[in-house]
Amino acid sequence: MNSMDASLLIWLNGLSGNIKFLDDAMRLIASDYLMPLAFSLSMLGLWFSGKTSSQRLTYQITALIGISALSISNIVVWTINSLWNRPRPFLDHPDELNLLFYSPTDPSFPANPVAIGFAVAAAGWTVNRKFGLWLFTAASLYGFSRVYVGVFYPTDIVAGALVGIAVYRFTSYLRRALEPLVPMLVRLARGFSVG
Repeated sequence: MNSMDASLLIWLNGLSGNIKFLDDAMRLIASDYLMPLAFSLSMLGLWFSGKTSSQRLTYQITALIGISALSISNIVVWTINSLWNRPRPFLDHPDELNLLFYSPTDPSFPANPVAIGFAVAAAGWTVNRKFGLWLFTAASLYGFSRVYVGVFYPTDIVAGALVGIAVYRFTSYLRRALEPLVPMLVRLARGFSVG
């Protein structure tokens, strides 16, 4: 699997360096700012959405769960990184990759930015399929861009996506276990004029 993973990475990264506009776009998408900001704003937008009071409460609870899943995804990825320190692909294949990004120093597996994106996308999907599809597309593009610029293996992306979705499912289950508490927190936030 490792050689197939490396071969796919080298092929996808080999697309870089040919079209400057595409390279610049992938650098922008892969950055640590654009997509995380978009995912954060999507949860903020979800918080303030909803036509009826009941729908708004559902959206706010989902936004709260999505933000929780985002946070827990970071912890899960950190835990996995502590157990397995997979080197970044540009360290394993320095002569075969065109690195279009700075050199991250944390382990490669699983892809933390992708886990966060997919956790948020799963939240969006539960309340609005079209909104969720846009978020899943954005998270997938974010993952692809990270392979394109040479900082993740394809399996890092897949693992990150699975972590994000699994953590969202776990936080959704946890929310049901804490049922009276979560709506109470949302109502408390509303009392402070936060929605």
